[in-house]
Amino acid sequence: MARWTVTFTDQPEMDRVRGDKARREAHIAFVRSRPELQIGGALAMRPMQDFPGAIWNVEAETRQDVERLILQDPYYVAALRRYTITEWGTASAIQQILS
Repeated sequence: MARWTVTFTDQPEMDRVRGDKARREAHIAFVRSRPELQIGGALAMRPMQDFPGAIWNVEAETRQDVERLILQDPYYVAALRRYTITEWGTASAIQQILS
């Protein structure tokens, strides 16, 4: 398994999506039901700022697995949310580079 970080960048209109109670509850249920989603949360650069995005840490075999997870999330709206997927180095891969 590889580890991945997903960084979401939202358009200001994403506030409407977050404000929809049913969609929020569906998003929370989705996140809680996915054990491969290790941690996630809103991304704010300073306290009391509107959320310009979010970040996830995911454990998955492939980038395509991560992308499938993103596309299934009730909060994902292609017109309002962009994402970047970055793979982490594994300890064994780092050890091989250092050797």
